[in-house]
Amino acid sequence: MSYIEKIEWDPGYSVDIEEIDMHQKKMFELFNLLIDSKKSEIDAKACSNIISDITEYGKLYFSTEERILREKGYPDLSAHSRTHRQFIRNSISLRREVLEDITNLTDDVILELRDWLINHIINSDSDYVPFLRINQYIEESKHKK
Repeated sequence: MSYIEKIEWDPGYSVDIEEIDMHQKKMFELFNLLIDSKKSEIDAKACSNIISDITEYGKLYFSTEERILREKGYPDLSAHSRTHRQFIRNSISLRREVLEDITNLTDDVILELRDWLINHIINSDSDYVPFLRINQYIEESKHKK
């Protein structure tokens, strides 16, 4: 029996960019769908499709975030992007493993991927928030003159 709890988006995860917050919420929904699927013991193909959705939506989410950070000149973008690519590689690997054998979709594997996302939002994403706020302040100051 699966013991993984669903994850709820919390305003504390917000990065003050509505589009990014929306992507975070969608990723949480996809993980909750995967958790539900694991609990209901659906087949490998259905689970792998959900993992594929996580991968594909993750690409959209991360590319959006990276575009915004690139436009604002975020100095740590390269390192930040590398962590995104690692997540995508891990989710692609998981999908392949689940297609080979559904028992590869363990609670621990789901938790590891899900917790990576949460930790990334709390730690890495929160690192750029002050930079973007300062950037926005500077932009607004220029327009006031």
